[in-house]
Amino acid sequence: MPSVVTDPGIIHYETYGRGRPVLLLHGWLGSWELWRPTIEVLGREFRTYALDFFGFGESGVPTGDTEAQSRRLDSFTVPTYVEMVYQFMERLGIKKAPLIGHSMGGTVSLSMAIRHPEKVVKVCVIGSPINGTSLNLLLKLSGNPTLASVFWLFNGKALLTFLRGYSYFMARDGRAMSRMIHKDVSRISMESFFQSINTLRNTDLRPELQHVTVPTLGMYGKRDIIVRPSEHKTLKTGVAQAQIEWFPDAGHFIMMDSPERFITTLRTWLVSG
Repeated sequence: MPSVVTDPGIIHYETYGRGRPVLLLHGWLGSWELWRPTIEVLGREFRTYALDFFGFGESGVPTGDTEAQSRRLDSFTVPTYVEMVYQFMERLGIKKAPLIGHSMGGTVSLSMAIRHPEKVVKVCVIGSPINGTSLNLLLKLSGNPTLASVFWLFNGKALLTFLRGYSYFMARDGRAMSRMIHKDVSRISMESFFQSINTLRNTDLRPELQHVTVPTLGMYGKRDIIVRPSEHKTLKTGVAQAQIEWFPDAGHFIMMDSPERFITTLRTWLVSG
């Protein structure tokens, strides 16, 4: 997998296809591999870039000197991830592109449209929290240092054991979901686990949504147990031009629960206008 060195750290990513650039951003506890089937299809028409956020997948931040340790203290936050995406685009000479984000990745994508509108052509959010209070209660509690420490007992094995069972309820194919979650979570640290969910639960984009002026697509599943499905209303209220696609038979991982409709909807939106 190729990588790019930026001020905050090293970004690992997967790229596939030819054509106009499209960036795909994964959610909390995930990695670029969530997008593997998606980039295989979109890559027929676009140059796709699927990034690993710092602390997830293969992307990392400095761990050596005192200055590096200081930067590490806020390396796994939504604002840092926004800067990470911006620097990634700058390093690769990507002037502007559509951003597609799942869960936390969608929150980052919207934040990019607010902070760096000149870099964003379109924004698609998939099961993304607009307001951190919409997160599942257990996820919000995971931002508590005490509970985070409990999850991290035995070098994270307690968390893996819990997620191995809970993941069966996250997607229609519980076995595939469990395998993916196990692989992704086994590569994260307590710092990235705690900081990222803590910043996400404290994020509230509602006051700034008026600044999102690019075409926006929101996909939400009725059976989502991670983010409150009613966040699609929050998005529509704040972004007047937002197009909402409702998936009554899907949960948080729409791309896994309704793959055909998901990719058809996404591709149609990308090629339109």
